[in-house]
Amino acid sequence: MSTRIVVVGAGTAGARLAQRLPVTLLGEEPHAPYNRVLLADVLAGRYGPEVIALPEPREPPRLGARAVRIDREARTVECADGSLVGYDRLVLATGSAPVLPPLRGLRGPRGTQPPKGVHPFRTLDDCLTLRGLVRPGTRAVVIGGGLLGVSAARALAALGADVVLAQQGERLMERQLDAHSSLLLREHLTALGVEVHTECRVSGLLRHSDAVTGVQLADGFVLDAEAVVLACGVRPRVTLAREAGLDVRHGIVVDDELRTSDPYIHAVGDCAEHRGRVYGLAGPALDQADVLAEVLRGTAGPRYAGTRALTRLTLGGPEALDLASFGETTPAPGDDVVQLTDATRRAYRKVVVRGDRLVGGVLLGDLGAVGTLARAWEGDEALPDDAPLLHLLTHDGGS
Repeated sequence: MSTRIVVVGAGTAGARLAQRLPVTLLGEEPHAPYNRVLLADVLAGRYGPEVIALPEPREPPRLGARAVRIDREARTVECADGSLVGYDRLVLATGSAPVLPPLRGLRGPRGTQPPKGVHPFRTLDDCLTLRGLVRPGTRAVVIGGGLLGVSAARALAALGADVVLAQQGERLMERQLDAHSSLLLREHLTALGVEVHTECRVSGLLRHSDAVTGVQLADGFVLDAEAVVLACGVRPRVTLAREAGLDVRHGIVVDDELRTSDPYIHAVGDCAEHRGRVYGLAGPALDQADVLAEVLRGTAGPRYAGTRALTRLTLGGPEALDLASFGETTPAPGDDVVQLTDATRRAYRKVVVRGDRLVGGVLLGDLGAVGTLARAWEGDEALPDDAPLLHLLTHDGGS
């Protein structure tokens, strides 16, 4: 008798697994699986929703099926409509949810919904709603200057909105970029018409007739707003696992076979915590799904040992800007650092070398060397003794 495999979650990891194996895929959203990385391009009007669809699963997915409870003893998943889905192996690919900051005015009396015009930027529905709301001249505020906030600000500017990006930290994309590349990114956004404020703490939202009218800063200044995008980070969706009694820390704890504390349940993607780390990126989610597909096939010896993940982003506009970062972009004492800056072409490259190993880098503008650098970093191999560090930043990586 064939093994019944049920996958909860039709995001990047769940959809990948459903392409590899015949599974019952439960997708909470009404849309067929799609590439979440490209949502900003849909918001900007560059792509239609159909363009970002992922390859079809081997079996038709159940869409609009929200899992609400796991019965580990009976090995069933209960959905919100009351239906039960039996499993022999269960895979949790529940992804992550947007962090909603504790802002005054975000929730109405008795915990009601945010005012009209206030949206996270996490799902296709979020994207389509914002796209329908924003017109040329719409006053939009993006709260959060990380990868998601920068992408949303660029997309809103492409729609003709008057965009303000409010970042609490000292610089944009501070988890991925160093100070110089972050400054270049800020200059690029400013050239697109985005007004950027760093070290800027938002304290509340102003509303009238249940619609947002402004964003209030901690110093009392008010930014007028008809649309507000909350891009304050994400956290793993672990409620289903926690209520089922699985081991949960920051994410759902898994071993090298992506197995949870229940031997019949696995977890992959943004919700999974492997060796103390939750990645929250598409690359590791795909790697985990591929390993788990072999585990579930019974292939001898598949193990997940972690992923060295590279962050890459393309910002459109009259002059598109590409950026990539990986590893440690801030050097430790004793590290060697090589930087190349081309002010005319607005290009910047930097690598950090520790001993004979490449430990990190950031490229902005010209990504000709990113493939070679990424391979050297991902392989964690000793750099050639006869290759000057400067060669790491050439287009062929000195090869």
